[in-house]
Amino acid sequence: MWNFHKWFERHTLILLVGILVVVSIGGLVQITPLFFIESTIERVQGVRPYTPLELAGRQIYIREGCYTCHSQMVRPLRDEVERYGHYSLAAESMYDHPFQWGSKRTGPDLARVGGRYSDEWHRAHLVDPRSVVPESVMPPYAFLANAELNASLMTDHVRTNRMLNVPYTDEQLANAAIDARAQAEPMGEHAFDFQERYPTAAVRDFDGNPSQVTEMDALIAYLQMLGTGVDFSTYQAEAPENQR
Repeated sequence: MWNFHKWFERHTLILLVGILVVVSIGGLVQITPLFFIESTIERVQGVRPYTPLELAGRQIYIREGCYTCHSQMVRPLRDEVERYGHYSLAAESMYDHPFQWGSKRTGPDLARVGGRYSDEWHRAHLVDPRSVVPESVMPPYAFLANAELNASLMTDHVRTNRMLNVPYTDEQLANAAIDARAQAEPMGEHAFDFQERYPTAAVRDFDGNPSQVTEMDALIAYLQMLGTGVDFSTYQAEAPENQR
């Protein structure tokens, strides 16, 4: 037996084929069952698609590279749960394309940052990080407060997400560009209609400048909704259909 093993290792091509066969079998064993179950993600009440403004903020978050220093995944370890809150659920990222779990924390995890700080705190932190966190190494993003939000592509953005099975309605798709601004204009003519389409979303001036809707509005709106979809004080896992 040992001699055969040595012969197998001396023939690199045969060894390579053997490795590919073993890895393929292992992959099929793990992947194939996923095609025969209804869903790999438990259903959780409260998780909703991003509003157009939050979706724009998420794109700014990615564009500025925030994910390279901040993760969005609380692992089920005692130190993380005590610091950040309930561990992350898969359902909380089901509408993320791509997800922002991250693998490095130069700054703290942001999976539960929504509602933890005020809009004013976020504005100050983005304009001058060290004004609120003296030890911060984050660069300033003050320019976001002067960059007017470009909502011209929001319809295409929402349409693309709907193609990826994010459940936007026809009405939400048709009004995406309007809704991107309406969420940050609580006294605007479209604010009521926006609330009808997104009843659980916050409608307010996020950046403190009511004269225009800026990229700062979008980014703060995105940050303020992270981790707020699930009420963990009443959270209960929902059993799959085939187990009811």
